[in-house]
Amino acid sequence: MAELPGQIRHIGGRMSQLLEQIYGFSRRSLFRVISMGPIPCHIAFIMDGNRRYAKKCGLEDGSGHKAGFSALMSMLQYCYELGIKYVTIYAFSIDNFRRKPEEVESVMDLMLEKIKSLLEKESIVHQYGIRVYFIGNLALLNDQVRAAAEKVMKATAKNSRVVLLICIAYNSTDEIVQAVKKSCINKSDNIEASNYKHEDSDSDIEGTDMENQEKKIQLVDIEENMQMSVAPNPDILIRSSGETRLSNFLLWQTGNTQLCSPAALWPEIGLRHLLWAILNFQRNHSYLEKRKKQL
Repeated sequence: MAELPGQIRHIGGRMSQLLEQIYGFSRRSLFRVISMGPIPCHIAFIMDGNRRYAKKCGLEDGSGHKAGFSALMSMLQYCYELGIKYVTIYAFSIDNFRRKPEEVESVMDLMLEKIKSLLEKESIVHQYGIRVYFIGNLALLNDQVRAAAEKVMKATAKNSRVVLLICIAYNSTDEIVQAVKKSCINKSDNIEASNYKHEDSDSDIEGTDMENQEKKIQLVDIEENMQMSVAPNPDILIRSSGETRLSNFLLWQTGNTQLCSPAALWPEIGLRHLLWAILNFQRNHSYLEKRKKQL
């Protein structure tokens, strides 16, 4: 009889493993059905509600973000099993630096821990062959977090199956401003280079018009210098916690993106929320494609 508790634990462990296998098989079967329709190439997430989740559950500060990271890992797995090539997450806004110093420090410590974990052999990065980009003003991060982010980007640079873009120390207006600055610098350098080749006496009106055109900042110049230019514009943007604001996230890229705002707080986000967003995308796909062709 003394071995009974151990036997119960063994049976419980086998039962848990069996249920997980059944769930995995059911999920993959469901994904095959969903894949009969158009699958989005790029999904973006605003992970809202971590602090409210901690308060709601009576957890200590920081626990909500840890629970949110677990939800993120599950969501990434679902996306990549569905064949979604690009996933972008809004991890930390430039505006978040205005929060209490101890809260910012706590989040940075958690980010450092999780960024380092991406390089572990059993991590989702190695499991799915993910290339990781950190998008944002990385100079605002502390030295340790910035160095860890750069190490992950370098280590995953040869991966090509799927792409994870982590927006950290980011907001859209900063991205646009930096893109305009880079465009102006590049345009100025090109003009200086062309001046060395310019023949003063033989220029005609047509040549002058072309030169003037080359001096102007074009839409394509800005788009090429956006940090998010490494990925196509998102097909779907999901913001948890029922909020319908973009909060200065991907303003340039979401003009024809389908928005979804489930009421669940981010740590509560689940497979059903993702599938609902994809089903709505499939229902509106033809309309969205027509809108893109009109641009």
